[in-house]
Amino acid sequence: MNEINYKAYAKINITLDVIGKRADGYHDLEMIMQNVDLYDEITVSKREDDKIVLFSGREDLPSDRGNIAYRAAEYMIEKFGLKTGVNININKNIPVAAGLAGGSTDCAAVLKAVNELYSLGLNSEELRKHGKTLGADVPYCIEGKTALAEGIGDKLTFLGNFPKMNVVLAKADIDVSTAFVYKNFKAENVEKRPETEKVISAIKNNDQKGICDGLCNVLESVTIPAHPIIKEIKEKLIYLGAENALMSGSGPTVFAFFKDKETADKAAEEIKNIFGIKEVYSTATI
Repeated sequence: MNEINYKAYAKINITLDVIGKRADGYHDLEMIMQNVDLYDEITVSKREDDKIVLFSGREDLPSDRGNIAYRAAEYMIEKFGLKTGVNININKNIPVAAGLAGGSTDCAAVLKAVNELYSLGLNSEELRKHGKTLGADVPYCIEGKTALAEGIGDKLTFLGNFPKMNVVLAKADIDVSTAFVYKNFKAENVEKRPETEKVISAIKNNDQKGICDGLCNVLESVTIPAHPIIKEIKEKLIYLGAENALMSGSGPTVFAFFKDKETADKAAEEIKNIFGIKEVYSTATI
């Protein structure tokens, strides 16, 4: 085998709570994460020389060490003493810097691809340990599915099957700095915290209303005041028929759950027109 293809799925945060700040400067988190059916297509192939060549055709994506997918290949080659290089092709569909783990999921796909291409024999748990050294969301993206993530996001408890739900994703045309959001997070500014155990119970009981009622992300307390359009998009999605809406990660993407696909599709088109934004997707949980 000289080439392998992976679908690298986006994630949304059903809940996100900041438990406290660690001595190393990172924050301890508690969040429920879920994949949606929006994905980047990653192709990794062997080279005869020792170069890493990354191509995406996108000016907004680095093709060197500035891209975490490149660093994933570099890490695996150095860690396991591989006397080779790789080509990485990324067909990018997930919005960039959107709170959807687009970079982390590409990184995870490259780790899995190199593991398989070179028959390294690493299992998922071992891959997650390696992924942690590259980024906090990478361990989740190795496995995907539905999970409670704790610590910096690397301690995972898988929760079983999430109900199939229609989802609209809408990313405003703004840039949000994750570092800015966490630096400016203040617990005293949070009006509502997630009831994580209650949402976990709703997931296990296939209780879609319970899931929708439990959507909560404490980082909205920072990102929304800085970018009020996020709140406007949330409110408009609910007006257009969503059961509920929430910002994913540190933003700026908003996701919303809908009972039926037709209503979701119509809402996605309306959001594009009302806010003049291109990156709006009607998709579903997986």
